Amino acid sequence: MHIRRITAAIAAAAIPLTMTAAPAVATPHNEATAGQPSAATESAALPEHQLTGYWQNFVNDAEPLRVSDIPDNYDLVALAFAQSDATRPGAVKFSVDSQLSGALGGYSDAQLKADIAEKQSQGTDFVMSIGGAKGSVDLSTEQRVTNFVDSMTTIIENYGLDGLDIDLEHSFDTAGMTSAARQLRNHFGSDFILTMAPQTLYVQPGGSYMQLIDNLSDIITTVHTQYYNSGSMLGCDQQVYSQGSVDFITAQACILLDKLSADQIALGLPAAPSAAGSGYVRPSVVTDALDCLATTSNCGRFVPSQPHPSISGAMTWSINWDVSNGTTFSTTVGNHLDTLP
Repeated sequence: MHIRRITAAIAAAAIPLTMTAAPAVATPHNEATAGQPSAATESAALPEHQLTGYWQNFVNDAEPLRVSDIPDNYDLVALAFAQSDATRPGAVKFSVDSQLSGALGGYSDAQLKADIAEKQSQGTDFVMSIGGAKGSVDLSTEQRVTNFVDSMTTIIENYGLDGLDIDLEHSFDTAGMTSAARQLRNHFGSDFILTMAPQTLYVQPGGSYMQLIDNLSDIITTVHTQYYNSGSMLGCDQQVYSQGSVDFITAQACILLDKLSADQIALGLPAAPSAAGSGYVRPSVVTDALDCLATTSNCGRFVPSQPHPSISGAMTWSINWDVSNGTTFSTTVGNHLDTLP
């Protein structure tokens, strides 16, 4: 457990009532006081520089994991993914995938809830992710938005989660998603974590995520753009950069600095060569990109006009691929975050 997590664990220990691990079949992690917003959780606040990873609720060539097996370097974990509920337009549902349960020798919802609560007591936060390469959510009508908000609220309260991650990689209704995110924030209160993982194309000027980011900039926790599976892209200096370099990462992260503060911006990269179709870089490239943005050192051709020492951190797809690759990403990048200003 590195410095940031030790601090979080100490803070958590100071709030024993809210951090007690709940039994697997207990009531929601936190319940609202009458007349006040419900809190998704009251676990320790995210550290200034944070490492985020996705936990795969499905089976592929990566190592299947119980939440209890997630390395301690991760500060924020996105559960991937909630699925569309065919019985209620706009609604989503979530439970432990049957194939994953089998691969783990039997892993139940009750065990998952207990593992989440235990990790939260150690300072890790959890969000429910929607979307991914195969997922979509249609929020094009008011009723669909209502169904989504109601179902996501139930999931967050049932599993004791801390917020929502928007990883929609196909078309989505911007107005509907904006309304849904704000309703969830209003319900759970100011501690609600809201993250996004757009692909590079969608955060180019005029991209589909740009309006959503504008609409929600006051409540966004972090946007961790996926700097992989991408063609060449324009940087904020109007130069074209190819993926796989420090410049590709930093010159595009710079685009979001016109809309968000540095502490709302993180860098999303694959944890292993097999984790993405293209765009894998060594963890040392990720740490150089973080240094470049935070201090203007270790840059490539692109150098920011000023340092951004509060840059949020990094995200990786996925925790499972990280473990499959010997935790090289989380160890290297996670420890490096402690060295940032």
